[in-house]
Amino acid sequence: MATMVQAIRMALHVGEDRLGVMDIFGQDLGPPLGGVFTQSQGLKTSWNSPLDERGIIGCAMGLALAGSRTVCEIQFCDYAYNTIDLLKLVGGMYWSTNGQWNLPMVMMTPVGSGIHGSIYHSHSFDATATHIPGWKIVMPSNPRDAYGLMLSAIVDPNPVMFLAPKALLRTKALPGEEIPGEPDERTLSKMIDAPLGDRSRWVPNWPDTPDLFVPIGKARTVREGRDVTLVAYGRMVPLSKKVADELAGEGIEVEVIDLISLFPYDWEHVRESIRRTGRVLFVNEDTEVTNFGEHLIRRTVDELFYELYAPPRLLAGAFVPGVGLADNLEQASVPQRAGIAEALRELAKHQP
Repeated sequence: MATMVQAIRMALHVGEDRLGVMDIFGQDLGPPLGGVFTQSQGLKTSWNSPLDERGIIGCAMGLALAGSRTVCEIQFCDYAYNTIDLLKLVGGMYWSTNGQWNLPMVMMTPVGSGIHGSIYHSHSFDATATHIPGWKIVMPSNPRDAYGLMLSAIVDPNPVMFLAPKALLRTKALPGEEIPGEPDERTLSKMIDAPLGDRSRWVPNWPDTPDLFVPIGKARTVREGRDVTLVAYGRMVPLSKKVADELAGEGIEVEVIDLISLFPYDWEHVRESIRRTGRVLFVNEDTEVTNFGEHLIRRTVDELFYELYAPPRLLAGAFVPGVGLADNLEQASVPQRAGIAEALRELAKHQP
């Protein structure tokens, strides 16, 4: 079964082979490295940009305005903050031109902690991303969604941020998360993973995978439950599902929803679940102050206040300048299984 980074690589190949992508670029994205996480190994249209994030976004804007479908990468989202003004221009292009100019570009960037990246390689970007109107924003939690969301992002006529949880990039698909047409794990690795050492004569043998489009703006229930709704995305989805499975042994049935798309987001799906359970916990890695989950809590209170059995809760990252390198500091900076479990137990105590 494919890992998430292999799924992204296969989707980018489909993009350049069948969907009109002409440029895939960023720092170290071209040969010989093929991306710091190997996400662009063997791609025909990948090339190395200068170490200049503003140049990467500006170049992608120009290519998109000239009619090219392009995928650019900011190597780590920590370095996307110095491009905010350009991201705002990208998001406003269609609106400010009254629909005359589209920007068909994808900005992909790894996000979040979990790899001991310390203060410059562990930030999240979801709260900042959702503050910039005009962008669609997606974050997969498994390889199949990574593949399908990338294809949907590529064909979208306007800009899409593809936020890839770096702690999940090496995780393998679970049953039901496979990409149709992918071979077994060992065969796939031999086909599309570049060898160590000299790669000058290596050519990938791409599997025949389909145009599988995961819709942007649709959430999915990954575990059904009657007592508490838990809404997460990215790395927090598999973590939350593990906690929910454990709490079932205590008689607490948690419904876990993978939001998948942060904007547009599937409020109807979330609202229906909260109405049934009367309790909700929002979980993500970004810092808790002006967090995207706070927006979801505000909407929950505005629309569902009289249907709640307990105050809605947010469990998010600590409001600190960075994530520490030491394991104990990293774990203290973002939600962990014990904290998620305790928050769910507290919510479950509230009776109608």
